[in-house]
Amino acid sequence: MIYALSLRNAGLIAGGFLCLLGIIGLVMHKARATLGQFPRSRLAGVVILAIDLVWSFWLISTMEMGEFSAFRRPFLIALPIGFFLAIRFVDEFLAVRALGIFALLAAEPLLEASFFRYETSRLVLTVLAYILIVLGLIWVTLPYKLRDQINWFSKSAAHWRSINAVSFVYGVALIALAFILY
Repeated sequence: MIYALSLRNAGLIAGGFLCLLGIIGLVMHKARATLGQFPRSRLAGVVILAIDLVWSFWLISTMEMGEFSAFRRPFLIALPIGFFLAIRFVDEFLAVRALGIFALLAAEPLLEASFFRYETSRLVLTVLAYILIVLGLIWVTLPYKLRDQINWFSKSAAHWRSINAVSFVYGVALIALAFILY
C-alpha cells in the first residue's frame, strides 16, 4: 500500500472536497465567471503542475517498483525536467492539463482505500475515482473539452445550480457513508 488511507478517511476527504466545491459554486456567484477564465490561466497551471510534480516525486521516491526499481533515478531526474519543459513550451491549456494530471493522481488513493473491501457501499467512492480517471484522461489529451464543459455548465443558472447541487449531494452521501458504513 502506498497510501495509508482507510476507506472512512478517503470517504470523508473526498466527500468534504465535493461539498466544499458544491457550496462554493452555489454561494459565490463570481465563481461562475471566474471558472470560465481557468482553462487559459497560466498561474493556475503552474501552481497545479507544481503540486503534481511534488506529489509524483514523492510517489516515485517512496513506492515499491519491483523489477523497475532501476528506473527510479531516471524518473526522479526526468520529473523536474518535464515540469520545466511543460512550463516553457505548453502555452495552451496548461491549467487544464495540470488539473487532468491531478485528477489521475487523486484517483489512486481512492481506489486503494476501497481495494479488497467487501462493503457494497465502497462502490460510491470507486465510481468517483473512475469518474476522476476518465475526466483526467480527457482533460490531458483533449484540454479544450474542459472549456466546453465549463461553458455548458455556465450557460444557464439552472445548469450551474444543478452541477453544484449534484456535487454537494454526492459529497454528503460520501460523508454519511463514511460515518455509517465505513
